[in-house]
Amino acid sequence: MELSSTDLGLAARVQQLSKTYGTGESTVHALDGVSVGIRRGEFTAIMGPSGSGKSTLMHIMAGLDAPSSGRAWIGDTDITGLSDLELTILRRRRVGFVFQAFNLVPTLDALSNILLPFDLDGRRPTALERSRIDGLVDRLGLTSRLGHRPHQLSGGQQQRVAIARALATAPDLVFADEPTGNLDSRSGREVLALLAAATREHGQSIAMVTHDPVAASHADRVLFLGDGRIVADKPRQSAEEISAYMLASELTAGAPVGASSGIGHPVAEVRS
Repeated sequence: MELSSTDLGLAARVQQLSKTYGTGESTVHALDGVSVGIRRGEFTAIMGPSGSGKSTLMHIMAGLDAPSSGRAWIGDTDITGLSDLELTILRRRRVGFVFQAFNLVPTLDALSNILLPFDLDGRRPTALERSRIDGLVDRLGLTSRLGHRPHQLSGGQQQRVAIARALATAPDLVFADEPTGNLDSRSGREVLALLAAATREHGQSIAMVTHDPVAASHADRVLFLGDGRIVADKPRQSAEEISAYMLASELTAGAPVGASSGIGHPVAEVRS
């Protein structure tokens, strides 16, 4: 009997996932037979050189892109065969997104952007949800900026609005694509601290794509991709350890240097 992702403590997982673009000689294998899970209540960083497949992996796990082969789950829901409408509803209710480009609605003020997931779902926040959102807004230093539209905010403030929006509905799973890429070091540290707190204090699962060893050092777990495959799965690492691993990988032309023997371990038990 195949174990469920709940039994395995996984917020999301993929099994034998492959993604190719193009045909013939121009075919690009972005992902090649990847099997891995994002554990519940854990902050996972996904790293790798440009073209390694890290953003493709995140987009498929989040239901923003479809695999060429293999399967993907969010919780116990197999999202591989869902319709666009079903995927939209599932993402809206169970997944949060933080993008490097912020993706705020320019005509809405900060508060309306934060509450947008509720508006799209056709409901208003409960008193408990509003209290939690107020706490998020206060912690992010946005209380005095709620009436401002995105163009009136700094890049760091826009990113904090995007993070408040992603966490507003208390989703089980949050995907962050280079969330500190446009921020100064202080704002970046604040964002990373908030994402780490979401896992520690609220049990949320964070999957963050990043190229920054300092950002990845805030995570509980670091997955390294190379040439469309997972080449290492490591527990919390310092920025220095991450930098050393990435340098060693480059020097050996992408060979899986020191790769953990437990790569994709949670999924090894669910293959059919």
